[in-house]
Amino acid sequence: MNMNLRINAGKLMIYKNFKHQELFDNFEWLINNADDEYYNDEDKIALLYECVNELLELANSYGFEGNLYHNFLGFLLANNENAFSTSCEIIGAPEGSINGIAIHDFEIFKHLMDYDMTEIDKALNVDAISMISDYKNGGRTSKVFNKRVRDRICELTRELEKAADVAEYYKYVTDFYKSYGVGKFGLNKAFRIVGNEAGEAQIVPITSIEHIYLDDLVGYELQKKKLTDNTEAFIEGRKANNALLFGDSGTGKSSSIKAILNEYYDRGLRMIEVYKHQFGALSEVIETIKDRNYKFIIYMDDLSFEDFEIEYKYLKAIIEGGLGKKPDNVLIYATSNRRHLVKESFEDNEGMSSGLHTSDTVQEKLSLVARFGVSIYYSAPSKKEFQNIVTTLAEKYNIHMDEEKLKLEANKWELSHGGLSGRTAQQFINYLLGFNIDETKN
Repeated sequence: MNMNLRINAGKLMIYKNFKHQELFDNFEWLINNADDEYYNDEDKIALLYECVNELLELANSYGFEGNLYHNFLGFLLANNENAFSTSCEIIGAPEGSINGIAIHDFEIFKHLMDYDMTEIDKALNVDAISMISDYKNGGRTSKVFNKRVRDRICELTRELEKAADVAEYYKYVTDFYKSYGVGKFGLNKAFRIVGNEAGEAQIVPITSIEHIYLDDLVGYELQKKKLTDNTEAFIEGRKANNALLFGDSGTGKSSSIKAILNEYYDRGLRMIEVYKHQFGALSEVIETIKDRNYKFIIYMDDLSFEDFEIEYKYLKAIIEGGLGKKPDNVLIYATSNRRHLVKESFEDNEGMSSGLHTSDTVQEKLSLVARFGVSIYYSAPSKKEFQNIVTTLAEKYNIHMDEEKLKLEANKWELSHGGLSGRTAQQFINYLLGFNIDETKN
C-alpha cells in the first residue's frame, strides 16, 4: 500500500475501545503492511487467516452475510457506546463541537471501508479475503440479535458501502442511532441482571423475546387501556406511575407487560427483568441507565413476600423514600397474585401479634403497594368470557371445529387443567394444534 495512503486508526478520538478491538487492530495492520517486505510473509498470512476465522465466527454468532469485513465495521459503529453515539440515540444528531470530532472519525472509517481488501490477498498471493467478500450464511439467524436488528445492521453496512462522501456516512450512522440506538441497550429489547465474578451486577441482553402484542390478548380491554395510557405518558415524557398488575393466575398479567414492550420498543422502551433476591442491586442498575435516552421499565414478575422476607423494605426505598430521586426514565411494573404483595396474617388484624403496635405492622406491609400509583385488577374470566377466548383463539389459529363442540371440549378441559383462565384457553388450543384436531380434515 502507498505510504501516503496509510490508514491510522490510532487517530480515532471518539470511536475507541471496541468490543473486538484486537481484530480491528490486526486488520488495520494488514492493510498497512501486507506488502511490506520487512515482515515475514508466513507470519502475515497466518495473521490474515486468524482474522478471517474470527470474522467467520462473528458471522455465525450475528447472522451476517455479504462482505463480512464491511459488516464487521458496521457492527463496530452500531455497537460502540461513546459520547457521540449515546447523544444520538432516540433524539438524532446532536449539536456542538462533537459533530466535527465525529466527522473526523468517520473519515477514517470511510477509508477503512473503501479500501479494497483483496489487495491483501494479492500482496500475499492467497485467496482469503475474496472468499468472505460475498458470504452466504445459509439462512442462519443471529444468536445474539433478533432478526430485525441483524437485518438493520446489514442494511446500515450496505448504506455505508455506497456513501459518496463523509456527509452521507454521517447521515446514515446518525439515522441508525436515532431509529435503533446504540450498544446493548439500543440493539436489544429486554435484559436481565446477572452477577459477575467480582459480585457486581451486570445487565445482559435477553435475545429471545416472545412476540406477543396487546391485540393477541382476548378481553381485558379496560385493563389494557389503563396500562397503555400510563405507558404512553411515560414514553412521551409526561408524568407516569409505577404499575401493579394483580389478580388470578393465568389471566394475562405477564403477557400484558411483554406486549407493552413489543408495542413501544420502536419508541425507545426497554425492559429489565429483576427478581426479588436481586433488589440489592437495583440502585446500581438505576445508576447505570439513568442518563440514557431510553425509557426503562424494571419488570418484577410474580412479586410476593412471605412474613420472613425483608426484601420488600429495600424495594420500598428504591421506589419512593430514599434520598436519591428516581430518574424520570425509569418505572417499575410488577405482577402478583396478591393484592397487597406481602403476606398478611390474622395476627396482624386481631391484635395477636407479639408486636406492641399491630396497626404499625399492618401499615408496614400495606405501604409497599401504596407506592404503585396504578393498580390493575385481572380477574378470572366467567364461563362465557372463557368460551369467547377459546373461540377467538381457534379462529386465530385456523382450527375448524363446530363451535358448540369446541365450547363443550373446552369446558371439559378446564375442569382438569387449572380452571377458567386465558392460560387454560391457550393450553387447550395448543392441545388441539398438537394433535391436529380439525373437523374439516376428517
